[in-house]
Amino acid sequence: MAIIRRSRAAPLLALAVTLFLLFGLEWSVPVSGPPTSYRTAQKLKKPRLHFTPSSFNWSAAEQWYPIATLASLPTGPPTQLPKVQHEFGTHHPRKDPVTEARRRAVLDAFVRSWESYKRFAWLEDELTPVGAEFKNPFGGWAATMVDALDTLWMMDLKEDFYKAAQAVVDIDFSKTDESGVNLFETTIRHLGGLLSAYDLSGEPALLSKARELGDMLYMAFDTPNRMPGFWLTFEDAKNGIQKAGTSDPSAAPTSMSMEFTRLAQLTGEDKYYDAIDRVRAFLERSQEDSHLPGMWPSQINFASQSVRNVNTFTIGALADSLYEYLPKMYVLLSGRAGAKSYEKMYRRAMDIVADRLLFKPMVKRDPEDPPILFAGTVYVHHEAGPHLNGEGQHLSCFAGGMFLLGGKVFGIKEHLRIGEALARGCGWAYGAFPTGVMPEIFNMVKCGAEEECEWDEARWKEEGGDARLPPGFINARDPRYILRPEAIESIFILYRVTGDESLRDIAWDMFQGIVKSTKTQYAYSAIADVTVQGETRKDDSMESFWLAETLKYFYLIFSPPDLISLDEYVLNTEAHPFKRT
Repeated sequence: MAIIRRSRAAPLLALAVTLFLLFGLEWSVPVSGPPTSYRTAQKLKKPRLHFTPSSFNWSAAEQWYPIATLASLPTGPPTQLPKVQHEFGTHHPRKDPVTEARRRAVLDAFVRSWESYKRFAWLEDELTPVGAEFKNPFGGWAATMVDALDTLWMMDLKEDFYKAAQAVVDIDFSKTDESGVNLFETTIRHLGGLLSAYDLSGEPALLSKARELGDMLYMAFDTPNRMPGFWLTFEDAKNGIQKAGTSDPSAAPTSMSMEFTRLAQLTGEDKYYDAIDRVRAFLERSQEDSHLPGMWPSQINFASQSVRNVNTFTIGALADSLYEYLPKMYVLLSGRAGAKSYEKMYRRAMDIVADRLLFKPMVKRDPEDPPILFAGTVYVHHEAGPHLNGEGQHLSCFAGGMFLLGGKVFGIKEHLRIGEALARGCGWAYGAFPTGVMPEIFNMVKCGAEEECEWDEARWKEEGGDARLPPGFINARDPRYILRPEAIESIFILYRVTGDESLRDIAWDMFQGIVKSTKTQYAYSAIADVTVQGETRKDDSMESFWLAETLKYFYLIFSPPDLISLDEYVLNTEAHPFKRT
């Protein structure tokens, strides 16, 4: 061992002080104490991320349909928005043993999943949690890693955050085995993940990578009418032959507004905002033109900008985040002048949703329990008019949180009532099934949203009720659970809005059901059927939203309410928090 002479100690100390001032030091110790493998007994020098540019510069690519004048990001003083979160006060039991134990259990589930991803699927899109291999459905650009960055930060797993973040800013977004990428998924997972990681950490390399990716995704808007297609195909983009889709999911081009707006806010580049503002303008002028005026159909002809080609209306699959982003964009823009359009569209659309899509389920429940609601699907037949089908979806469970946010921000008390009933409906559905988890798609005996709905076994059987399912359910058309987050998302938001501690007990029951039903040797897997008794069949799939959304929401509901306060952040549809400005 070398011995430092006394005469050399002063220069070394000076060097240490200089390094401290330049780079900063931090403790790598989580709030709640993570598993032993993540602990450290010494201060660590905070790593600095080094941006590696991709091999193709999309910002220099030719625009075949250039824009003469760009729409500008709204500026000026923000509107003072109402508080979203409950006033928890200084006496809120933030560190009671039960809550801390539950938070630790969620953290352990995350670390277990993350460690297996690191071991078997590092820099790949997804871990296969049964076979301990990997698959790449999103271009092979480490979707799980990018999606999980902000969760790592929130859980104070900083060593892993910086290792993963460095790997992420080294990704070459010009290289993939695919001919192109899914525009929507790449935007919400990759771009959203990079932006939120930057908002939380302040690391400039993450913003540089987000800007680089944003320039690539921006090319999708280079079409004759500046509406993007479902896929960004690289050679088509380079050769100017892209076109908007003729029957694309309505949520696809319309659910990039938050990510492109936040990128514009952080970079000062209006082109990103202009791209999605054209989509906003199309939505606004077409809102009354559909077969169900006030809503947009599940699929839209973006090439001809027509909303009359489909007669199906839902807030579930194909359409969900279109509606979710309306109040969130208002919040992200802090109610400035350009945000008023989003408020107008939200109010009108939710009037129709409340009137046409929501229903009470006819189920066996204590009449003293809080009311519950579900969202169905409306089909508009030219002669018969709108018909509501009582088919619910796990995807639709986000709607409780949407109504709660809209109710708080726009001062609509009825939306608070609706949001709570929707959130509680999904929480109740988890407990109704033997696995403790609700199915992907199911059908129920429905009553009107405002009528009494007492249990009637004869009616249930008449309408085709399946005796193998909980009373009130007609079928479980898609009985899978694929680790989805929407139900806990709304329960989390309801907790943050009301402060009702009983919601944490509901969340804990949901978490236990999920872990019990999905656990594998290596992590957690989608399952084939939530209606079975005993062992479930695993589908060997663990999408990135398991780490980005589901476990994040469970962790946050058992965390102090100032961790990602809803008065300071607004979360995109992949649960990536963007700083409100």
